[in-house]
Amino acid sequence: MRLLATVVGLALLPAATAFAQFGNPAGMAPDTMKESPGKPMPHQTNYQDRLFAQLTAAGGLAEVRFGELAGKSENAAVKDFARRMVDDHQRANDRLKSLAEAAKMPLPPGLDAEHEEMRTKLEKLTGVEFDLTYISGQIVDHQKTVQLLEWEIGSGQDPDVQHFASDILPAVLEHLRMARDVRSKLVNPALADASGQSKK
Repeated sequence: MRLLATVVGLALLPAATAFAQFGNPAGMAPDTMKESPGKPMPHQTNYQDRLFAQLTAAGGLAEVRFGELAGKSENAAVKDFARRMVDDHQRANDRLKSLAEAAKMPLPPGLDAEHEEMRTKLEKLTGVEFDLTYISGQIVDHQKTVQLLEWEIGSGQDPDVQHFASDILPAVLEHLRMARDVRSKLVNPALADASGQSKK
């Protein structure tokens, strides 16, 4: 059922983001300083912005750490995916950090408990077991991130933070597609062989 909700949500995504109102007056905190009625001054955040920044920063840091760990994989597709995660999420993390500093939103200094547990698990694994655990975790994390980004676009207050969420959403959807492709090839090596032959 959750998968169906995600698929339906993704199908409606272009329409939802096209009509999103940045600087959301409906979610405005009572103490928000305003430029004009219904329009918050720059860097005025609400609860949704702050929670979004906390969760996204923790997830982004985990993506970089896990991607670095995946350097030990012997699978080329897993390594390529991991390199892309490190590069893309480091850029996104840097941008989010700048936005958080401007809006005076504190970000977590390290991994949260859930990601720390996954890091510990990944460090103990090798070979195909590592690859499947890493990629399966990536699918789950990117599904959660898509929902988090959509929530911020619709419920946030700081237009800069909402624009950040809107800007990175296509990349996160692409990461999710890539992770699913890699997992398919890990589960069914014949798919990997077929795609390798078609490139020759």
